[in-house]
Amino acid sequence: MYNRRKFIKISAAGASLAALSSSGFAEAAQMKPTAADNRDITANNFPIVISTWDFGIAANKEAWKTLEKGGRALDAVEAGVKIPEADLKNHSVGKAGYPDRDGHVTLDACIMDEFGNCGAVAGMEYIAHPISVARAVMEKTPHVLLVGEGATQFAVEQGFKKEKLLTPESEKAWKNWLKTAKYAPVINFENTQGGMEPGGKNNHDTIGMLAVDAKGNISGACTTSGMAWKLHGRVGDSPIIGAGLYVDNEVGGATSTGVGEEVIRNVGSFLVVELMRQGLSPEAACKEAVNRIIKRKPDTAKGIQVGFLAVNKKGEYGAYAIQQGFSFAVCNAEKQDLLIKGKSAY
Repeated sequence: MYNRRKFIKISAAGASLAALSSSGFAEAAQMKPTAADNRDITANNFPIVISTWDFGIAANKEAWKTLEKGGRALDAVEAGVKIPEADLKNHSVGKAGYPDRDGHVTLDACIMDEFGNCGAVAGMEYIAHPISVARAVMEKTPHVLLVGEGATQFAVEQGFKKEKLLTPESEKAWKNWLKTAKYAPVINFENTQGGMEPGGKNNHDTIGMLAVDAKGNISGACTTSGMAWKLHGRVGDSPIIGAGLYVDNEVGGATSTGVGEEVIRNVGSFLVVELMRQGLSPEAACKEAVNRIIKRKPDTAKGIQVGFLAVNKKGEYGAYAIQQGFSFAVCNAEKQDLLIKGKSAY
């Protein structure tokens, strides 16, 4: 086993992501683009953690255990997203995720800290917690992204348990899909309780999480099993730094959800952060990113879902999506289980 410092030293020697503001607690004020050292963070709303979809509530509660003790945002987001990764009822994230059309459950994840360090894995099989492997990539190698068999090999070398990820329920759903083998992602599904279910029969989704700790430092995490019945080898936006997730500790962080191809084409999360740097509120930045997708491909946008979620340096948050049905969870010192659903472009 080796660590990042040793690896770099040896190498050197050898070479010589619903228009909403934080009005759930306070109206989000626009940030003016000033130098980070001079930015006013006295009127802050942190520590805070936000994440996509209703399964973000349980994830946030786990992340809050770290934040309320004054812990680091990076530790909080890793712990938080591991909850849906382990949830056998969640078919869009982690070990119970629906497989690709060949029956392989492949997982993607990325993580990014306040220093700009980041790590990711894509198309990884047999490892239940890709977010922790992504962190190991960040901290123990000079690389950002490991994929496929290489990612699995690295995980095993780091002590992660190798296990079968295709659960009986997911396998049954896959075999039922094979009867017609038609691929038609649906924007949102109704679950048995009548609510919107991300990750429904043919849908896909992810959990993206952003946290600001008590010191005002920001980190983010994103993890998914990707599109159900996707082509083997397909990778969406979730493990791509700048697409599914981006953090700039001087400005804020952003994450995305929905059809990853369109997020990648627009480098969506990076765009949201840069728009906040220019002075837009989190809500306005997310809305502008969504509108760019619609403007670039209006016909495509009518039939897909893409949503962005963002937080700025003050702990103010906002979100916006193409279609109705997108929700996100918020957790701070005042409330640990707030779920917000709001406006969208259509």
